[in-house]
Amino acid sequence: MEPTPEAYIDAHREPILARLLDFLRIPSVSTDPAHGADITAAANWVAARLREAGIMAVEVLKTAGHPVVYAEWLGAPGRPTLLVYGHYDVQPPDPLDEWRSAPFSPEIREGRIYARGASDDKGPMFIPLAVAEAFLATEGRIPVNLKFLIEGEEEIGSPHLAEFVARHADKLAADYALSADGAMWRPTEPSLTLGSRGLVALDLEIRGAHTDLHSGRHGGAVRNPLHALAELVAGLHRADGSVAVPGFYDGVEEPNEADRRQMAQLGFDEEAYRAAMGVPALYGEEGYSTLERQWYRPTLEVNGLYGGYQGVGSKTVVPSVAHAKITCRLAPGQMPDEVLRRVTDHLRIQALTGVATKVSPHAGGAPAYRINAAHPGLRLAHDVLQHLYGTEPAVVLMGGTLPISDIFHRVLGIDTIYFSFSTADEDFHAPNEFFRVSRLWEGIAAWIDFWRRASEYPLPSELEEAGNPCT
Repeated sequence: MEPTPEAYIDAHREPILARLLDFLRIPSVSTDPAHGADITAAANWVAARLREAGIMAVEVLKTAGHPVVYAEWLGAPGRPTLLVYGHYDVQPPDPLDEWRSAPFSPEIREGRIYARGASDDKGPMFIPLAVAEAFLATEGRIPVNLKFLIEGEEEIGSPHLAEFVARHADKLAADYALSADGAMWRPTEPSLTLGSRGLVALDLEIRGAHTDLHSGRHGGAVRNPLHALAELVAGLHRADGSVAVPGFYDGVEEPNEADRRQMAQLGFDEEAYRAAMGVPALYGEEGYSTLERQWYRPTLEVNGLYGGYQGVGSKTVVPSVAHAKITCRLAPGQMPDEVLRRVTDHLRIQALTGVATKVSPHAGGAPAYRINAAHPGLRLAHDVLQHLYGTEPAVVLMGGTLPISDIFHRVLGIDTIYFSFSTADEDFHAPNEFFRVSRLWEGIAAWIDFWRRASEYPLPSELEEAGNPCT
């Protein structure tokens, strides 16, 4: 038997990697009901993997949507309890014709694992499972108490998770959460994330005639829903890039001088970013830098427009219906319900002759999240990353959304430390998503070190008692 968790990992790299590839073969697309059986298979795979790692208290718990995998190892009395979070669901792989290899047939090319979910979040989520196995196989124990919450709805906004956490609050009680989700900023340096933007979503439907119509016979006599939709969508923004919805920016907190100094220290190269994105010019709300727009300002994005004929060649119709999918990323100071109400009202009151407008808000919105930089779990993550990489971690914010952070803070009263080893350039949510194999091993080393150090590190409650509140 290997004497240390590190030696165990080194001796078992091949089977560890093979297990991750097996996980990536499960097409656990949470937004598509056609993948219901795959969601169940992924949840069961995670539960089985936890049991194989040596954690026997494992449950697959039902929600009103997709199941949650819960597990616990509480064999470290007097030591901290960490709530490990991740998600097993993935985004749809479309457009399929842009993938170099099949999205659910993982391939390793030039040190990268290509598959849907490789970076978001199956690769990073798999790391603590491997670390738990390494500790239990070598030392027979883990330095801290662990509770695992691995969900299956993160990619659709975790709509049923708040109710689940509230119902199981006693079971989930912990000192703080350690998230395997939430990518680092760049692959060339470690980073600590202090917060994320919030999210709301809605569907927009424009309906005209009761069926598609011949465009020669009826064109010019009835309104085309696609034209009406384009008009509505175009009116959501002003020429300066700002959102035109009345009251959209109410309550938004502006970045202060300290925030701007911190961003300046990162040495962000806007031209290099433009080139990497492959666009002729950067675009956004005037008066703000790219990082300010991504981290501190709210946005409204149209994620999809569809309707009418989309096959090969042409079909001369006036479509009967057109659709748009819209999301808003929220800044601190914005409340999800209020933003959703304002956008919905703005779309509904537009006077579009000849068509009917239907707005369907999604459940499960999340506000922006911030953690105090003095939180001991965050300081511990800093020490672990600095030791692993030999350099000072960058301090950043996240433009994306992790709904669980607000849920944990609001319902359980704990903060979330983002400790993912994916990076923002790994094309998650896009074709050819990948996860660097090197980051798998670096992440495993870091999680081993974190759990060891956490057993002796002060807790938020201890610092509060000493007069130094962290949350």
